[in-house]
Amino acid sequence: MRILVITPTARENESMVAKLSGAGATRHSYTVLRSGVGKAAAAANTALAVACADRKFDMIAVVGYVAGTLGFHQGDIVVPQVARYHDCNGIPEGFVPELTDPYPLAGNEPITVFTGDTFVDATTVRSIKQRFGAECAIFDMEITAIAIAAKECGGIPVVAVKMISDVPEDGHTDQTFDEFADSHPDFSPILQRLEAL
Repeated sequence: MRILVITPTARENESMVAKLSGAGATRHSYTVLRSGVGKAAAAANTALAVACADRKFDMIAVVGYVAGTLGFHQGDIVVPQVARYHDCNGIPEGFVPELTDPYPLAGNEPITVFTGDTFVDATTVRSIKQRFGAECAIFDMEITAIAIAAKECGGIPVVAVKMISDVPEDGHTDQTFDEFADSHPDFSPILQRLEAL
């Protein structure tokens, strides 16, 4: 399978490239792209990579670090089944479906990833959980936008393979994220999940 691997940050990109460089033979063929952080950069760079590719990608994989709700622990690998925006407040359901509807992912865990152009803290996480009735979720700034771009680019399946870096409800902060990412650059567990696809 030919997989476009999207890494939002430079740190995630370096970790994924290093892992693939030292992995030897792999089951799938991987092209690694640093998309940039946030919905606009992620969607634009995903669409550009797909349009400029010499051959069609069979799947898009978004990898890297992510925040999680209570019950997750730092280092857990999560492969969610659904992506949706959390920062489109005040839009009636069905009025602008591309902003309010959930998007299916090719994951195997009944978990939703909520995407928004803001960092989440404990208060934000609790609010999102209450609003959407979700006890178990993860939070990022790109996946839903990438899922939309993939749909517009011919319906390429998207999988997210993310490592829990912080749990805001446990008191974790952006500093916790930085410390965890600095001390956990090994993406072996992420590559193992990709190879199992």
